[in-house]
Amino acid sequence: MSCEGNGMSDARIGEALIKEVIEEELKSVDSEDVPPLTPMATGVQTEQERKVVDQLAKMVLIIGDRVQHDQELKDAIDGIAHCSCGSKWDNFKEVANKVFEHGISWQNIAVLFYVAGKLAVKMVEAHLPQSVKEIMKWTVDFFRNNLLGWIREHGGWINSFAELAVGSVQSVSSLSGQRFGLVLIFFAGLALGSVITWRLTKRL
Repeated sequence: MSCEGNGMSDARIGEALIKEVIEEELKSVDSEDVPPLTPMATGVQTEQERKVVDQLAKMVLIIGDRVQHDQELKDAIDGIAHCSCGSKWDNFKEVANKVFEHGISWQNIAVLFYVAGKLAVKMVEAHLPQSVKEIMKWTVDFFRNNLLGWIREHGGWINSFAELAVGSVQSVSSLSGQRFGLVLIFFAGLALGSVITWRLTKRL
């Protein structure tokens, strides 16, 4: 059962998550060029949705840390940022399709959102801050057209916690120098997911 029937919207959560991940990545840029981002549609409407977005964003960023040294992925991000041939939207779709070439999974969705955040950073560093809003729009459009249906079919964002939490812990254990506190995100994710699922089940 997706979030839709329980007062939470998978569409709102997904769009807010994209915005959150991009904003978090842009915090690493020491630039006054970073533009303010507004939601593509209505933002989260409840405290419950906000908590889900916050927790998912933490796990997405940790999973992103795991793949940040993937040279193929880095080259693809650089290719979009610096390529003057063809449209950047087409190049973005190629990278997105590459991320999902073996099918859609929660971790692959996290990787796509991470790519969007890193691409936004590249654009600001290249003094093209106006492109950040385009990147958010591309990611939201791809999410709506290619991922939202899958997310709903697989029980909504609520059902992503277990897989993303496992991916987060794998990232923590594979990255030296990470603080132990990051492991707590795993347990927080499981706890939040369990509590929300329990509350929603009680309403049925």
